[in-house]
Amino acid sequence: QLVSFARALLADPRILILDEATSAVDAYTESVIQESLEELMKGRTSIVIAHRLSTVKNADRIIVLDHGKIIEEGTHDILLSQGGEYANLYNTYFRHQEVKILGDHFGKERVA
Repeated sequence: QLVSFARALLADPRILILDEATSAVDAYTESVIQESLEELMKGRTSIVIAHRLSTVKNADRIIVLDHGKIIEEGTHDILLSQGGEYANLYNTYFRHQEVKILGDHFGKERVA
C-alpha cells in the first residue's frame, strides 16, 4: 500500500480514489498512513471507500451505503447528530475501542 501511495504522489493526480487504504494494518500504522493521506488528498478530489470510520470522519462529505443504496449523507458531525446508521456504527466502533483499551490497560497482571 505504501508503494501505491508513493506512485500516486509521483503521478500528481487531480482525482484520487482510495479503496480500503488502511484495512489491513494495525492502529499505529493506520494513524501514520492517515497523516500521509491527509497530505496526499490536499487540493484534490478524493473518493475514499472505507469500512473504518476513523478513515472517513474528517471527510467533507460522507455517503453511507446499505446494500448499494444511499441511506445517509453529510459531514461526520451532521451524521452523528441525526442518530442514524452512521451514528450507530460510530458509537459501536468507538465503544468497542474504549473497552479494548481499558481491557488492555487493566487486564494486565502485575508481577511482584
